[in-house]
Amino acid sequence: MKQAVQEAKTFIEKKVDLRPEIGLVLGSGLGVLAEEIEDPVVIKYPDIPHFPVSTVEGHAGQLVVGMLKGKKVVAMQGRFHYYEGYDLKEVTFPIRVMKALGIEKLIVTNASGGINEDFEPGDLMLIQDHINMTFRNPLIGPNEDEWGVRFPDMSSAYSPELRELARRVADRQGLSLREGIYVGLIGPSYETPAEIRMLRKLGGDAVGMSTVPEVIVARHAGIEVLGISCISNMAAGILPQPLSHEEVMETTERVKSQFLTLVRGIIEAM
Repeated sequence: MKQAVQEAKTFIEKKVDLRPEIGLVLGSGLGVLAEEIEDPVVIKYPDIPHFPVSTVEGHAGQLVVGMLKGKKVVAMQGRFHYYEGYDLKEVTFPIRVMKALGIEKLIVTNASGGINEDFEPGDLMLIQDHINMTFRNPLIGPNEDEWGVRFPDMSSAYSPELRELARRVADRQGLSLREGIYVGLIGPSYETPAEIRMLRKLGGDAVGMSTVPEVIVARHAGIEVLGISCISNMAAGILPQPLSHEEVMETTERVKSQFLTLVRGIIEAM
């Protein structure tokens, strides 16, 4: 794994002339933010040594490196998921590479289903914490001490300082920003109404099929994390309608202006 990370890092560094300080993981329908990057260097995932290939609609499948609001950034325009058939070390491989490239802060985004009945599709939710209902962990196996400790602390998985910064930015913008607990499941099937009732009792506010593995690896690597969920639909059983990926894409398209404004403001304030 160390050699694979080094080979990917070396390949990317030959194509870019800056050392990124902020990483971005852009989920379903949210990759439009990468189009805001100035003087971008775009590298397709299949071209990067050892990178998986994104197979999900709404994930462009490329790395974009450049400047955004005066900051040096590297953005994943599309991510990988366990349900695509990758193991968790493959899913989180790009986080290791971004750390090797130099990032110290990570903004991770996703489209998720609303469990909290006070939420509405189109809300943006600041992730306070997560519940790992995949019952899997990307750190299983021998630990690489150079990358992080054997038993990383997850009591502040989502940086309190970055969350406070996001609140201040949202207040300045007059944007209503929800806050809550993200529940990570495997997918790819959506949850049943009974499962959603269970997750609500456990304290979940939103549910999705990503984010948790990347955050665990980021924290293992000493990266500060900020998480933002776009509530793309209400979870199963809350509204009398079936769930679909098309609805997810439609909602993220509808709120992309608010999303772009918020994340641009956060990056500028970092």
